Amino acid sequence: MQAHIKMIEEAWEDRTILQKKELQVAIESVIDMLDQGKQRVATLSKTGWKVNDWAKKAVILYFLIRKMEVQTAGPLVFHDKIPLKKNFKELGVRVVPPAVARYGAFLHRGVVLIASYVNIGAYIDEGTMVDIGAVVGSCAQLGKHIHVSAGVTIGGVLEPVQTTPVIIEDGVFIGSRCSIVEGVHVQREAVLGANVTLTASTRIIDVTQKDNAKEYRGYVPARSVVIPGCFPKKFPAGQYHVPCALIIGQRTEQTERKVSLNDALRDYHISV
Repeated sequence: MQAHIKMIEEAWEDRTILQKKELQVAIESVIDMLDQGKQRVATLSKTGWKVNDWAKKAVILYFLIRKMEVQTAGPLVFHDKIPLKKNFKELGVRVVPPAVARYGAFLHRGVVLIASYVNIGAYIDEGTMVDIGAVVGSCAQLGKHIHVSAGVTIGGVLEPVQTTPVIIEDGVFIGSRCSIVEGVHVQREAVLGANVTLTASTRIIDVTQKDNAKEYRGYVPARSVVIPGCFPKKFPAGQYHVPCALIIGQRTEQTERKVSLNDALRDYHISV
């Protein structure tokens, strides 16, 4: 592996060597390991999430060494550089047409894709469901038993290569039409109501404490219940309301996880 990483780093600095066979084998080997979940673009350590930028570099270089090909899936015809994932039965993954996952994305046993799309470099852990029209972007990292509702966009983050991708931890519920981009980190068992938009600069404001609002950017704390909001901001043309996200409560510890989710949605009148 270290030899592969060394060659990828050399090719990243000097694209003229991309035609070398041993280099192409190294790149293809890394993509295959990403596809099987043996390597990841980002990994969790005791100090937090660490980006394996060499894996991102391998993904980008893979595009450069691949040629356009015609691909078919039943009556569907594609023209692209990256093959589609196959052998879903052997992988233990349910894929409802016309869901598509690109080769180089890892899907753990028990994942369900319902007419959705998963891009190269993504990692989706066991029991997670990606609903109709949802998109999991390149290199996004999704944990176990996440519910990604219809129309959700989880953005891809390839460059800059050192940038942390979008990370969604275990047990998170993402309501319909949410958008999570620019490397935002949603911690375990959070609940995002419909239409929440989170970018790296979005103000995420905890309004649960009287006269003591706490603000976050780039991540949602564990077990938070989040809805769309707005705040007034002055511009040269006058004062207007700018989108933000509001933390309005916490999922309770006392109830079983699924019951807790339903209670959170009912208690806070969240649309999903």
